[in-house]
Amino acid sequence: MASSSSLAVRELPLFPLPEVVLFPHRPLPLHIFEFRYRIMMNTILEGDRRFGVLMFDPTQGQVASVGCCAEVIQYQRLPDDRMKIVTLGQQRFRVLEAVREKPYLVGLVEWIEDEPPTADLRPLAQDVANLLRDVVHLSSKLMDQPIELPDDIPDLPTELSYWVASNLYGVASEQQMLLEMQDTVARLEREAEILTSTRNHLAARTVLKDALN
Repeated sequence: MASSSSLAVRELPLFPLPEVVLFPHRPLPLHIFEFRYRIMMNTILEGDRRFGVLMFDPTQGQVASVGCCAEVIQYQRLPDDRMKIVTLGQQRFRVLEAVREKPYLVGLVEWIEDEPPTADLRPLAQDVANLLRDVVHLSSKLMDQPIELPDDIPDLPTELSYWVASNLYGVASEQQMLLEMQDTVARLEREAEILTSTRNHLAARTVLKDALN
């Protein structure tokens, strides 16, 4: 893992994506069809296969300054030089400055990591995991169909916090805030708040559904 020291800087091709926030250790499949990004992929495939994913907010017209490095782990060439790729999130970064914008955006970035924990995070991580199970159970009950959590949910607190954040759908701005946090406790606590609110909402709907049946 790269150091979070301010000396750990490098140039990185950057790929802004509308409403998409990539987290470390999480997969991101992409269909590459724009000319400039076809050039980018052909270039990085000859190198270390890494580029940066940044969330683009179409309503604000802004690109986030903190993103996640993606590594191409599989790719398939299609007609017209289009490409299907599967990437995996690596370390997070902050853009220090734009180096160039043509034919695609390249930035000077520094790696960022969470601060080392000062307490045992496992109890908090267990609370978040339990809340997640409650939400899935209630969702399953409401939809009258089984919903199973995947077997690969991480046990380690930091990895769990990334997993939960990556699975919050439709709230890219919230995901971006979680990505930018450099405190695992703060990220897990915020996720506990979101999951508690979701659980309470689902529980109320379940009670209403049972009353009407």
